[in-house]
Amino acid sequence: MTTIADPNTDEHVVAVTQRWLQRIVIGLNLCPFARAVHARNQIRYIVSSADSPDLLLADLSSALRELQASDSDQIDTVLLIHPHVLQDFFDYNQFLEQTDAALDELDLQGEIQIASFHPLYQFADTAPDDIENCTNRSPYPMLHLLRERSVERAVAAYPDTAKIFECNIETLRSLGHAGWQRLLD
Repeated sequence: MTTIADPNTDEHVVAVTQRWLQRIVIGLNLCPFARAVHARNQIRYIVSSADSPDLLLADLSSALRELQASDSDQIDTVLLIHPHVLQDFFDYNQFLEQTDAALDELDLQGEIQIASFHPLYQFADTAPDDIENCTNRSPYPMLHLLRERSVERAVAAYPDTAKIFECNIETLRSLGHAGWQRLLD
């Protein structure tokens, strides 16, 4: 019998991801738009069993179709978590080109966008240990599928979205690596 404590189960992967979302993304207000969809239970968590980029691409296409076909009041956003593939950030980053191609192939450009999160996320022109990289660091590699309509509504309701990233960096710098690690533990 498996339990949520068993790190090999999808339930464990989702539980760890939800904890990260609540403690880091919402708790630190890194994404001021996450709280509402979380509170309304409109986030769909999908754990991919893919062990190759091709299989992940198939899961991504399926998740994109599911999001497109669903009622936004039920599923407004999807976290496609893929713990068994693209552990190397360079490989993951290269794969993002294929995610854009999948949007094009399914004719979803302008309807759905994909944000990226990875345990080793690194922005261009930063060192691997720069704290600002933590804004996009997650417990597992994942692709965040967002409805563009929802993003546009959220941005229109927020006073100054351009300052979000600056505030996030300031928050993370004041927290420091030790504080970041405490939140993860």
